[in-house]
This record gives sequence, C-alpha cells and structure tokens, in this order.
Amino acid sequence: MNPDQNGKPGATGLTRIVNATGYSIQGLKAAFKHEAAIRQEMTLLLVAIITLVWLSLPVVETVLMLASVVLVLIIELVNSAIEAVVDRVGTERHELSGRAKDIGSAAVLVALTLAGFTWSYILYHQYLA
Repeated sequence: MNPDQNGKPGATGLTRIVNATGYSIQGLKAAFKHEAAIRQEMTLLLVAIITLVWLSLPVVETVLMLASVVLVLIIELVNSAIEAVVDRVGTERHELSGRAKDIGSAAVLVALTLAGFTWSYILYHQYLA
C-alpha cells in the first residue's frame, strides 16, 4: 500500500469505498452486539417506522419524524464510540474520562428531546389542533 496524495496509506477509488462500507457494517454489528442502548434505539426506530407507515402522514412530516429518530441512533453510535475509546485508554476514574462520557450522554439526551418534541409537535398539529 502506497500513501496517497494526503500521506495516508490505503486503497483509493472504488476499493476504498467498498472497504469503508465493510468497516461501517462491522461497526454496526459490534455496536448492536455490545451496546444495549443501540439495541433499544434500533427497536425504537423499528417501532417508529411501523407507526409512520400506519399513520400515513404527509411526506415532509414523515421524513422529519423518521429523521429525528435516526439522529438519536447516530448520536448513540458516536457516544458508544467515545465510551469505547475512553474505556480502552484506562479503567481508572479520571475527570476528563468522566466528562467525555457525560457529554456524549448529554448529546444523546438532546437528540432524544428533539425527537420527542418533533413527534409531539407534528402529532399535535395533525390530530389535535
């Protein structure tokens, strides 16, 4: 493997895309296997998809509601990656390790709050307003 123009070794072009896709799939499998929160949020995503199909809302509302739940999953994946790196560095308590984990958790909470607000707002205006 020769370094490409930016100095990074590895494949380029279509091979790089195929390899990156494989690594991403490995990451999803690892997250699903090792992280209960990922399994819970994937279940939430499945329930959201079924609910949205059942509700038959306008396209924009459906996309916004689905995207808000997908965002929760994305943030949880990033949070899980942060936690894995912190745990890899060391198991002893350290202020910065705790802060990194707490901030990652806060990001998930903000995403969940956004999803809850999005769903509540749209459902209220569709069915109660």
